[in-house]
This record gives sequence, C-alpha cells and structure tokens, in this order.
Amino acid sequence: MDVSIGGAARASGVKVPTIRYYEQIGLLPVPQRTQANRRLYAPQELRRLRFIRHARELGFEVEAIRTLLALQDRPDHSCEEADRLAREHLEQVERRIASLSALRRELMHMVEGCSHGRVAQCRVIETLDDHSLCAHHGESE
Repeated sequence: MDVSIGGAARASGVKVPTIRYYEQIGLLPVPQRTQANRRLYAPQELRRLRFIRHARELGFEVEAIRTLLALQDRPDHSCEEADRLAREHLEQVERRIASLSALRRELMHMVEGCSHGRVAQCRVIETLDDHSLCAHHGESE
C-alpha cells in the first residue's frame, strides 16, 4: 500500500525534508504523484529509505550509499565492492576512535592536573595556551 510523505517519514524514521533531499540528490527515485500532486511512496521506496537511514546511522557518506544502493539493485553481482566500502569505512572509524581516545587522554590529563585554585595556576588554561604542553599534540602530527 502506498503512503504519503508523512507516512513514509513515520514508517522509515526519516524526516520529511530529508526525504525530499534524498529525492533531489537521486538517492531515492521521484515518487508517483496523486491527482492532487501529493507524493506516494510504495513499499520498495520505504525499504530504500530505511536502508539509507541505517547506512547514514552507521556513518556512510552519501556517495558510498549511492554505490551500495546501486549494488543492492543488482543482487546477482559480486559483493566485492560492498565489502571494500565497508572495510574502508571501518578503517576511517578506527582512525577516528584512535584520535578520540588520544583526545580523551589529553582532556583527562588536563582535568586531573587542575588544582581547582586560581586561573594563574590552572592546568586547563595553561595547556590550552601552550600547545607544546599538550600530549595530544605529538600524536596528531
């Protein structure tokens, strides 16, 4: 059963403006229209919206999602490209995690070094003022 854009938003968890954006950039095909020019979404389009939403939640970029959707449309093809995209994305996530872990360590070091005295002796202010005191400084270069 076809649904309106509001129904599609509820069924997929994707907001109405985002659905329109996905249509505009070609991730979602232009839907059928009623006599009153209202969009109607078929079950396969709702499935596609849920696929896009889930891929975005996992952090895939729009172009990767476009490729994954094209692969989904050709179920008889090899999944080598999908695997490659997922591996590349995993590597990016692991790099971000490593960077965030280093950032966390530095912030913990700053906070633990703070004596809660005056600003003149504040480790947080001192570290932010002199980047060479930052342990994270050497890790990011």
